[in-house]
Amino acid sequence: MTSYHHGNLRAELITTAVELAREQGPDGVVLREVARRAGVSHNAAYRHFADRDELLAATALAGQDQLSRAMASRVARMRGGGDPAERSVRRLREIGKAYVSFAIREPGLFATAFSSPVERPTDQPGPYELLSEALDDMVARGTLSPQRREGAEVACWSAVHGFAVLHVDGPLHDVPARERDRQLEAMLDALEAGLG
Repeated sequence: MTSYHHGNLRAELITTAVELAREQGPDGVVLREVARRAGVSHNAAYRHFADRDELLAATALAGQDQLSRAMASRVARMRGGGDPAERSVRRLREIGKAYVSFAIREPGLFATAFSSPVERPTDQPGPYELLSEALDDMVARGTLSPQRREGAEVACWSAVHGFAVLHVDGPLHDVPARERDRQLEAMLDALEAGLG
């Protein structure tokens, strides 16, 4: 076992756990294996995580953070200009597309991101907060009524999460990418109509 000389072992352990999550999903996030891959004793790892549940929660938070960055990045790439009301609706759609795209691209990490309750720092918006901000913007722009706003996060999240799970490891797993994209557009159309 090599001794660890880097500055932040906790961060290294989480990075290693994220790699395992990518490969094997939440079942692969095991403290002893994370320690072995990081090149430290399992006792050193236990100084940072009391048990597997703590490590899994930290890994889930890291996965949610990566998902949040993917969502924010896709929104940032929206072309500028245009009607602010239309942009608010497009923003919601792009968030949904980014969510599904991340799940397809990172199935193990996506599953891990929602495998454990997480304590999110208040200064780091997660997927739910980004969705809430988009819905609030729609209300501010007049594309979503305040009456329809209440509880809209749950409807939107359930729709995209369910769609993602069906396509990642559910009965729609083998649907070709082009058809999946067409189905996603149709689902987002239906969701948008339901919010209108």
